[in-house]
Amino acid sequence: MPSNSSNHTVHQLPFVIFLVVTALICGALVMVIEVLGSRVINPFFGASLFVWTSLITVTLVGLALGYCIGGLLSDRRADPAYLYGIIFLAGIAVLLIPVLRKPVLENTLSLGLRLGALTASSLLIGPAIFLLGCVSPYIIKIAAREIRNIGRTVGLLYAVSTLGSLIGTICTGFILIAYFSINQIFAFVGGSLIVLSSLYFVFFKKKPIALLVLIVPFLLPASRDIRTKLLENGTVITKVCDIETFYGNIKVLDYRYPDKNIRELLVDGAVSGTIDLDNGLPLYGYFYYLQYIPYSLNPRGQRCLAIGLGAGIIPRWYEKMGIMTDVVDINPEIFAVAEKYFGFHTTGEKIVEDIRYFLNRSKNKYDYIIFDVFTGENTPFYVLSRESLQLISQRLNHGGILGINLVGSIKAETFVMASVIKTLQQVFTTVEIYPTFDPDKQKWPMGNLEIIAYNSPPLTLATARLKTWRFHPEAATARDNLGKKFAFPPETPGVIITDNYNPLDFYDLKVREGYRQWLLSRPNLELLL
Repeated sequence: MPSNSSNHTVHQLPFVIFLVVTALICGALVMVIEVLGSRVINPFFGASLFVWTSLITVTLVGLALGYCIGGLLSDRRADPAYLYGIIFLAGIAVLLIPVLRKPVLENTLSLGLRLGALTASSLLIGPAIFLLGCVSPYIIKIAAREIRNIGRTVGLLYAVSTLGSLIGTICTGFILIAYFSINQIFAFVGGSLIVLSSLYFVFFKKKPIALLVLIVPFLLPASRDIRTKLLENGTVITKVCDIETFYGNIKVLDYRYPDKNIRELLVDGAVSGTIDLDNGLPLYGYFYYLQYIPYSLNPRGQRCLAIGLGAGIIPRWYEKMGIMTDVVDINPEIFAVAEKYFGFHTTGEKIVEDIRYFLNRSKNKYDYIIFDVFTGENTPFYVLSRESLQLISQRLNHGGILGINLVGSIKAETFVMASVIKTLQQVFTTVEIYPTFDPDKQKWPMGNLEIIAYNSPPLTLATARLKTWRFHPEAATARDNLGKKFAFPPETPGVIITDNYNPLDFYDLKVREGYRQWLLSRPNLELLL
């Protein structure tokens, strides 16, 4: 048996149990950090496939490097003090994430969606993941002193670590994010690692002075929650709501100008609705298109289905027209926010479900179905597959109208939009595109595109009458272009989107980047943090 004191310590049952607990805790906290990483990155870079790819890449690379370096260090210094010193440093790295978040994100914006998200992830969560990756080989080296038991020891520790990862993932996704702020969770994770480190030195090294490290979290600069921002032109931006939900961060911002008051809903930094508080009118033109055009094409409709609530602007308008409106949204919190801050109310059902699940189970028929679940960098294209659209068609009454809001391009990077149109034409007799902007006057014609589809020959739209309805002054461009259609040339490349083949996340990159750059060029940047 080895003779040094650290080797004797490892054979003590309490210490072996402590090692197992260490493996469990570190395994859990790795996954907490990875899942939370999405909430750090999303408000700036969106919740796209590229962001999640970056987070997973940084986690895997960080763990791999940690396993390698940790193995090398454990062979040279198999002293548990080094292990718990690494855990202490990991705690510090976690506590620094909220502090470094703002400067790191601001300085990686210019790198674009893919490289920016990868760099920001590497700088913010990479160090903590790397240090925690060093833990497993260190624990194994210390625990497996007797070679004959190495298989059993390694198997046990990996099983415990994996169980910890499972617990960390479930707790973060199902509990922590819904009830605590991101900064609070990071404080808990970092503090837990520091406490774990100090417990080793206090109980196994008999150094109670190690308790002094518990003051370290209180010495680090606290990240500030900015609630108000004053712009040079006198505009005051106030954050009136900020909640974490299972499906993203929800913020409500008020913009008080000298002559008007604006309220805006953001989900993971993406605009989901903006109204003028003085008159209740939406500022963005696409709302008017999804209200006026379907109604004008089918003025006798009595029932509407709104897929995606947002600020509740479109359902509220249909209700004012005497049309009972059911609303489907996967996020239960969005209903309360829309009711409290945007005056949303409906006489129809409020359904908290994934839209594909709802379409499969529901037997209701509608005169209008309005899709507004899309943002420029996080478009859920699975709801636009041929199979999904066939379900939607089955839910429409005779003469029913489908209205879809998309952010896309029609004269550059057209593959995605052309594919959506080709797929819709597989299901509906008539498919029309109404840009809310003038394609001939924009350098890069990307913006909100309203797609109208129905199963009958083309109907006549009385555009002159439509323009007499109320529009907000900020939506003047949309009012002027209301009724103007766009059609892709027949030779425009595109594919039929199916559940089996749906590559649009990849091809939509430039539109996502353009939309996110527009979001980040706005004056509310600091309030996104």
